[in-house]
Amino acid sequence: MLPISAVFQVADMLGDAIAPVREPLSAEQLIALARRRTGLTEFGETAFLDPLQKLLRACYEDANLSVVGRAATRWDVVRFLSNLLRLFDEEERVPEILALPVERPIFISGLPRSGTTFLHSLLAEDPANLVPRVWQLIQPYPPRNVGSGPDRRARRVGRQLRLFGLMAPDFRRMHPIDACSPQECSEITAHVFASLRFDTTYRIPSYRRWLDETGHLEAYRFHKRFLQHLQHQIPDGGRWVLKCPDHVFALDAIRAVYPDARLVFVHRDPLAVLLSVARLTETLRRPFTRRSDKAEIGRQDSDRWLAATELMIAAAQKQRFAEPIFHVQYLDLVRDPVGTVATLYGHFGDTLHPDAAARISRLVEAKPNGGYGAHGSRLEEYGLDAALERERYARYMAHFGIQPEPQRRSTQSARSSPILAAPRSAKPVK
Repeated sequence: MLPISAVFQVADMLGDAIAPVREPLSAEQLIALARRRTGLTEFGETAFLDPLQKLLRACYEDANLSVVGRAATRWDVVRFLSNLLRLFDEEERVPEILALPVERPIFISGLPRSGTTFLHSLLAEDPANLVPRVWQLIQPYPPRNVGSGPDRRARRVGRQLRLFGLMAPDFRRMHPIDACSPQECSEITAHVFASLRFDTTYRIPSYRRWLDETGHLEAYRFHKRFLQHLQHQIPDGGRWVLKCPDHVFALDAIRAVYPDARLVFVHRDPLAVLLSVARLTETLRRPFTRRSDKAEIGRQDSDRWLAATELMIAAAQKQRFAEPIFHVQYLDLVRDPVGTVATLYGHFGDTLHPDAAARISRLVEAKPNGGYGAHGSRLEEYGLDAALERERYARYMAHFGIQPEPQRRSTQSARSSPILAAPRSAKPVK
C-alpha cells in the first residue's frame, strides 16, 4: 500500500493535469455555496469579508497549496460560513441569546506544548466549568432539517477527525483529541477568518502580518457571541474556561470584550517545547502544501513565540486585568495536578469541590502519559541551535523563575509525559 504522502503527491499531479490552479478561491462563490447548503441567506453583518479575502489571497500567493490543500481550504471556509449563517438565523428567532452574560471567564495561555492543554483538560473535569468541545466548535448547531431526532453532531465530528488522522497520521500522537475533547479558542475566531489557526495550518506570512497589524478586537467580539450561542444550549450554565496559546497576542482585545476576565499563564522551559511546536506545525501543514521547509518553520515558530514571551512579561508587569494573573509552573503542574488546580481556584477566590478533585485525579490515573506518542526529531532538523535558543529566551526564564529541564536523549515528545513525576520547580512567580 502506498504511504499517504505518496497518495497526496499522485493526487496533486493528477489535479494539476486535469484542472491547474490559476486563480485564488473566490469568496463570492464560497458564500453562495454556504447559502445553498444551509438554505439561509443572511449573515447579519459582513465584517468577516475583508479577513476572508485576505486569507484566500494569502493561501493562493504564499501557501503553495496542493490539490488536497485547496479542497480542504474550500471545505473549511464553507463550514465556517455555514455556521455564521446558522448563528444569525438563531439570533433572529431567539434575540435574547446576545443578552446572555459571560462572567469572569478564565483564559489560559502560554507557549504551545507547555501544558496549557493539560491544565485545560483538568479544569474541564469540574462540572461547574464550561469548556468549548471540539464537536461544538465544528458544528455549533444541528442541521435545521433534523427535527427533534437524536443529536449526532459529536459522532459526525468523530468521523471527520478519523479522516484527518489518515491525512496526518502523526497528529494524533502529538496532539490526541476526540470529538468531546476541550478545544482551543482559535477555532472560534477562525469563523470570522481572523485567527492564527490559519497561520499554523498554512504558510501564509502575509496574512499573519496583516492580522498582527489589524488586531483582534473584532475577532474577540465574535468570540463572546459564539460563547453566548453555546451557553444558550446549556441549561445549567457555568463558568467558562478557555484556552489558547494565541490569547497572548490578543490580551488588549480580551480585556476590552471581557473586562472581568481572569488570566492564567503556564510557563515552561522553551527548549522543552520548541521542537514539539515546530514538528506540530510541519505535521499540520504537510497534507496541504506542495513543499514544507523545516528550517523556515523552526525559525518562524521560535521568533513568534519569543515575541509572545515579551508580551507575557509586559502583561505581568502592567497587571491591567481586573484580577492578578495566575502563573503556573509546568513542573509544579505535572508534579501535583490537583494541588495546582486547587491553588488556581484559591487565587481567584473559588474553591475546588472534593468531587471535582476526585474527577481530576481519575483523569490523571487514566492517562498517565496524557496519550502522547513518541518521535525521534532533533532541534537541528528545524534549523534551531539549543545554545542560541537558550540565550534568546533567557529573559523570559529569568523573569518568571522557570527552571531549565534536562534535554532528553530519548525519542519521547516534548510533552508526551505531562503527568509523570518531575523535578522540583522554581519558586512561584510573585
